[in-house]
Amino acid sequence: MRPLHVYLVLYFAALFGAVLTLWQAGILARVPLAWTMASVLAAVALGVALMLASTRPAPPADAD
Repeated sequence: MRPLHVYLVLYFAALFGAVLTLWQAGILARVPLAWTMASVLAAVALGVALMLASTRPAPPADAD
């Protein structure tokens, strides 16, 4: 498994753990569903953006 895939798996596991903790604590019951979904979407987008920013571009192929 590439380190990038490990990063994504761990990021989403941490995100899932945070959401599960908030749900068990009853905090998500007081927050409207639209705000919860918007927050989760923003966190997923942030994780993907950080993953893409940390990748190195492939070296250009020689045009010989």
